[in-house]
Amino acid sequence: MLKSFFLKGANATVSRWVVLLIDVSIVLQTFFLAYLIRFNFVLDFQNQHFLFQIPVVAILALVSFLIVGSHKGTIRHTGIKDAINVFYGTSILLFILVIIVLIHREFDVLDRYAPPLSVIIPHFLLNVIVLISSRFIFKRLIYRIVTEYKPPKNTLIYGAGESGLLTYATISNSINSHANIVGFIDDDKKKRGKKYHRIKVFLSEAITKDFIEQNNIEDIIVSIHNIKPIKLLEIVDKLIPLPVKVKVVPPIEQWIDGDLNVGQLTEVKIEDLLNRTPIKINNPILQKELDDKVILITGAAGSIGGEIAHQVATYNYKQLILLDQAESDLYDVQQSFHRKAYKNFKVEVADISNEQRMKEIFNKYKIELVFHAAAYKHVPLMEENPYEAVRVNVYGTRLIMDLALAHDVEKFVMVSTDKAVNPTNVMGATKRVAEVYANCLNTEQKTKFITTRFGNVLGSNGSVIPLFKKQISEGGPIQVTDKEITRYFMTISEACSLVLEAGVMGKGGEIYVFDMGESVKIFDLAKKMIHLSGLKYPDDIDIKIIGLRPGEKLYEELLSNEENTIPTYNDKIMIAKVDELDYAIVKKKIVELSKLDNMDKFEIVTKIKDIVKEYISNNSDYERLD
Repeated sequence: MLKSFFLKGANATVSRWVVLLIDVSIVLQTFFLAYLIRFNFVLDFQNQHFLFQIPVVAILALVSFLIVGSHKGTIRHTGIKDAINVFYGTSILLFILVIIVLIHREFDVLDRYAPPLSVIIPHFLLNVIVLISSRFIFKRLIYRIVTEYKPPKNTLIYGAGESGLLTYATISNSINSHANIVGFIDDDKKKRGKKYHRIKVFLSEAITKDFIEQNNIEDIIVSIHNIKPIKLLEIVDKLIPLPVKVKVVPPIEQWIDGDLNVGQLTEVKIEDLLNRTPIKINNPILQKELDDKVILITGAAGSIGGEIAHQVATYNYKQLILLDQAESDLYDVQQSFHRKAYKNFKVEVADISNEQRMKEIFNKYKIELVFHAAAYKHVPLMEENPYEAVRVNVYGTRLIMDLALAHDVEKFVMVSTDKAVNPTNVMGATKRVAEVYANCLNTEQKTKFITTRFGNVLGSNGSVIPLFKKQISEGGPIQVTDKEITRYFMTISEACSLVLEAGVMGKGGEIYVFDMGESVKIFDLAKKMIHLSGLKYPDDIDIKIIGLRPGEKLYEELLSNEENTIPTYNDKIMIAKVDELDYAIVKKKIVELSKLDNMDKFEIVTKIKDIVKEYISNNSDYERLD
């Protein structure tokens, strides 16, 4: 009960006026101590008018602290700025007392109220020392009372440059930090053995497993200004075998108001270690293309659609329509838009395969631009449910495209997938059918239909990284389909930026593919995630090979064998040139497929294979149809 009383008191914000009174009382105590020092700790200074000077010093201290506002800071968050304010306040007090002494000497007045200069100077020094140190002492006491005390973790900072020193200062001044910095690491041999803030610099090759265990190191914080992904990869690859957690300091532009916060020190994410250079999009035409437009985004509650929506929301569109059938996730996007104060947007809960609802929406809004991200995407589920794959990915997409054409929409940008290239599964094949239908309608020369293709998106719903994280949190094992399986990856932000870029670049009929860097071996990815979680493979978490799932490829492709590419003005974006088709015949087949009348799953897949000649099933019941 006593502890809860202290916790309650400690959690409350101490009144600034209480802080002010404590500061003034400290000033009076140091004034008495300054007199004691002046008179060799003998209470023999009654004839110096000490009692008359006490109220003068109290009033002047009160005024000085009010002028600088040194009492307004929160004790538990005391930092350098608060110490500087205290110094300014005590300096003003010193200045006024010196003025009083000078007036007394010049005009022989204020005799009772003018302390000796031999008292004023030590008094100033004592004020600076005691007032500032008391704040940091109270800060530490409050921290020990409010929080369950945990012994600090011995920590190394990788980088003894400006960023590393700023990180050290942030950790040292933060009440929320549990780190005890015991050394810096640097690759510069000239810095070996040097000390910064009395902390030694070690060369990276000296940081061995024995060194870590002898010094009980738990964390290493990588703090290098503008570090490139490839350099971070090299550093983390060296540190991963060590029994430590690796954290990273975010780029300076992400610091809060120019200051680093301890809460921003995060463990290295697997996304940081994929050996690829992020694609940067900087197209001034994009502003012109999106400004004053009515824009529809389907699948706006999904990972891709939601990110496209948030990126579009930063432009001066006329109206933005967010459409999805996933009510809860769409609500989350709506609330995010409200928090960010985005204007002129509407939310529509609807299924893209519901013809009546889609007609209502196109009649309600004068849509000028469509970003179509709604789709079923999970390969094993769609392999078992081809009816649903066709209903959404083919019929639903065809319905939106037909309405876009009928309502003179300027551009229709569709999000496709690398699984549409030489498809081996139902999901990829239905996306390829949608691509073909877009090219069929593009021959109408009205709406411009544009397709974008990319690989796996990091962190998207159901993707491999969140799945592995969940399996690690449950104690493993991580399930990998094949030891040799590889995939291409890009971030959600990159993928959606490229979709917007395609919307600007496209003239109609193009299939855009992107430079996704090198493919990543999923088995290696799993091992890195285990190490980044502070665990060991296979001692703590094992990796289980479960075999390829129905319809799954060992290696993904971005271009089919029948395709080649032509460059664009962005060297990271290419156009896939596809063989010409008899669009009248193909369109008729797609319309027939979309009807789904009394067909079992084998009949559905047979019709898909008739449209997509390169669709060869893999590890699937549908192989008999090939």
